[in-house]
Amino acid sequence: MSARQAPTYLDHNATTPADPRVVEAMLPFFTSTFGNPSSVEHIHGHAAQTAVGDARAKVARALGARDNEVVFTGSCTEANNIAILGAARAQPDRRHVVTTAVEHPAVLEPMRQLAREGYELTVIGVDRFGQVDPGAVAAALRDDTLLVSVMGANNEVGTTQPLAPIGAECERRGVLLHSDLAQVMAHGPFDVGASNVHLASVSGHKAYGPKGVGALYARSRGPRARLAPVLFGGGQERGLRSGTLNVPLIVGMAEALAISSKEGRADDHRLAGMCRTFAARVMSALDGVELNGHPTDRIAGNCSLSIAGVEPLALMHNLREVASFSASSACATDKVETSHVLLAMFGDTPRARQAFRVSPGRFTTEQEMERFTDALIGAVGELRRFAA
Repeated sequence: MSARQAPTYLDHNATTPADPRVVEAMLPFFTSTFGNPSSVEHIHGHAAQTAVGDARAKVARALGARDNEVVFTGSCTEANNIAILGAARAQPDRRHVVTTAVEHPAVLEPMRQLAREGYELTVIGVDRFGQVDPGAVAAALRDDTLLVSVMGANNEVGTTQPLAPIGAECERRGVLLHSDLAQVMAHGPFDVGASNVHLASVSGHKAYGPKGVGALYARSRGPRARLAPVLFGGGQERGLRSGTLNVPLIVGMAEALAISSKEGRADDHRLAGMCRTFAARVMSALDGVELNGHPTDRIAGNCSLSIAGVEPLALMHNLREVASFSASSACATDKVETSHVLLAMFGDTPRARQAFRVSPGRFTTEQEMERFTDALIGAVGELRRFAA
């Protein structure tokens, strides 16, 4: 596509490009500092272990946690599985778990696995904005409730969840609160203590870091989040995640989170304005446009719209030379179908089926968004004329 402008990338909620500073931080650990961090007896292993320790401290700072509360994993999905299944294995007498209808499959599937093993699973619904009511979560808690899992922010519609009141009630009842923070960490530091979160999962590639690495926060202070291992091997990461640590990716994720902790708020201010302008222009130019997700309790850089009479796949096909965006959660399936998130919010309705997501990021320019907005308005007009 050298003779014409390349498509603009507008799918940052699916994955982000690695920040060049992250790549620069990683490079030495592929070549010169390549030792196994478990081989601490010699200089090469010790250097790798030191790098992992420094990275652990950076991740802990981004979460308001202690260094010993961070466990490195191969993905956020793995961190979710260790948190959910590990908590269940550690407290086998508690047989009730709670989650919401809009969680990522990386949370819903391990929860369903517990249900197959005989646990009772309660799935809490959400309102039309995709937000869960803390009172509904509190009402679901029982004496044998082990764990509640509520995401920090939704990947499809951007809605953030009221974690602090949910966590406070969980703590009062002796229940652990887990949160998938995959969509949160690109936007600045997160305080697990202030949010009353006891377990939290983090992704590298959603925060301008590399793919194939994640982290789990497991609270060591009271109330302590006790976990049992769900995979076994050499006993790395306090036995919770055996396997040789991937030093370059760990270093990269830590650098990405450190950058986001410093620059995420400024990024958010710019991205929120960009999304507001985009939505306003589309709504003023076209009829039948609805914004999905909470109007204010939302992450920046996410704009989910439904346009009456327009199928998202047709829109994506029409605009594929202009921009890459999403009709559903890319990391959930290779088939595009009405997402469980939108079904939970709107039921099986045209609004749910016609939703698509535009998510600009750190390196998106206003000019790129303007070009995409113009193209989208034109494409909708064409599709509606064709359907008439």
